[in-house]
Amino acid sequence: MPIFEKLLKIFGVYKLYEKWLEETIRKDKIPSHIAVIMDGNRRWARKKGLYPWLGHRFGADKVDELVQWCIDLGIKVVTIYALSTENFKRSKKELDEIFKLLKEKSLEYAVDERLHKHGVKVKVIGRKDLLPRDVREALERLEEATSRYSNLYLNVAVAYGGRAEIVDASKKLIKDVLAGKVRVDEIDEDVLEKYLYTADIPNHEPDMIIRTSGEERISNFLLWQSAYSELVFLDVYWPEFRKIDLMRAIRTYQKRQRRFGV
Repeated sequence: MPIFEKLLKIFGVYKLYEKWLEETIRKDKIPSHIAVIMDGNRRWARKKGLYPWLGHRFGADKVDELVQWCIDLGIKVVTIYALSTENFKRSKKELDEIFKLLKEKSLEYAVDERLHKHGVKVKVIGRKDLLPRDVREALERLEEATSRYSNLYLNVAVAYGGRAEIVDASKKLIKDVLAGKVRVDEIDEDVLEKYLYTADIPNHEPDMIIRTSGEERISNFLLWQSAYSELVFLDVYWPEFRKIDLMRAIRTYQKRQRRFGV
């Protein structure tokens, strides 16, 4: 924790600072779509003397909090990077634990009263066919259980890679060209976007991408959609991420001039 925040806690004004920060960001435009690279779970666990995969469990609990914070702040679309295609290179033990966690959280979210109360629609993006059948079915059950909602869109990137998404979109487009459904001279950015995993997601291009853990790279996440996203890198492991960190990231976003190349 930064020295400034320690001092705030010592003098009992931390909550006042948090309240002031929230009031400040509400006076400006809140990003409609935020994406999060939830990095640092394993390093956090090692720092605590825990098995690396236990960091993922604490990280999953933090997602619960993130969803509530976004509901409170009126954010409409949230995309989280849960499991990348590159992560499949990790040890069998860690992958088994991650798969178990994905299944547990999916079944839990499917009956979560909060998600139904606030109308949260969950969509899984990625190569779901790479997942064990029981995990895939649990994720699909969650999607079905929340399919009629539209107040907040929660997109979970699982077995996801930005390059893989573009490759898969290209293959689908080529099939339609060969079938005579699309002419080659009709293909432009808008056409290709219709074949991406995010095609049916409102405002599918994130206004802001947050990465935790202090690393400063995009790591194959939303390569197409992030062309004009504001990037905010935070030096905090994901399990330690707090609402105040989210609000600070939003405040950083609000201070930037978004010109979109103009």
